[in-house]
Amino acid sequence: MHIVLVEPEIPANTGNISRTCSCTGLSLHLVRPLGFSVDDKQLKRAGLDYWHLLDLHYHDSFDELRAKYPNGRFFYASTKAEKSYTDFTYGPDDFFVFGKETKGLPEELVLSNLETAIRVPIFADARSLNLSNAVAIVVYEALRQQGFPNLV
Repeated sequence: MHIVLVEPEIPANTGNISRTCSCTGLSLHLVRPLGFSVDDKQLKRAGLDYWHLLDLHYHDSFDELRAKYPNGRFFYASTKAEKSYTDFTYGPDDFFVFGKETKGLPEELVLSNLETAIRVPIFADARSLNLSNAVAIVVYEALRQQGFPNLV
């Protein structure tokens, strides 16, 4: 499976997500522009010594990523989605797309993909979960559905 971060802004979140991907065997795709340098200390610290386990890819745009994986099934995480992340059955080649911390995914991207837009339910008065927490919640549901392949 694949995690896609579209224009992430906070290095510690990306570092935490990279560690989650490293520990679960998921690929991580970072879509530029990034709000930090990939040499950032917070990024490296959050990922600890797991970087050698990470399957990391960089893309200059989301369209570039989609073109590289034309047969991929993409799920778009957004607080604006109507369906819960638990409403779907996930497969080993699926992509989970998350937006930047301050704005989420572009509204037009979510609206043009409502059939595969997912949300993690939260309290009505809350704006959103921390990005790395939302990623972990979705990742572990997808892995649970598949019987935690290759994990001990």
